[in-house]
Amino acid sequence: MNQLNYRWYRCLAPLAAFIATVAFTSSAFAHAMPQKEVPAPTTTVAAPQQVSITFDDPLEPAFSTLTLTNAKGQRVTKNKSQVAADNHKLMTLVLPALSPGRYTAHWAAVALDGHRTHGEYSFRVK
Repeated sequence: MNQLNYRWYRCLAPLAAFIATVAFTSSAFAHAMPQKEVPAPTTTVAAPQQVSITFDDPLEPAFSTLTLTNAKGQRVTKNKSQVAADNHKLMTLVLPALSPGRYTAHWAAVALDGHRTHGEYSFRVK
């Protein structure tokens, strides 16, 4: 390698490494994760009218879902969850009147860039 090419390599190699690091880091953090759940996990509450989850990244409404099951694992509503039109980080599920007991919210979130995450959490109704 001649002296001129070596100098260019020494200048461009760190730049290429930086660009690769930024690209990897941004893709690693592109997964939408819950920031706030209402009702909150592991709490005991009066029967809520809805379950809502606020995520840290905007969601793709067509592919993101929120469902609720009772202690027997049965789905408690036929309603579909909604991603708010004015806030794509907020997903809600309107609920029927809930009986006392343990409920589990199951969510699947697809970020606008296509990355999918999912999870669940439980709460109790008095």
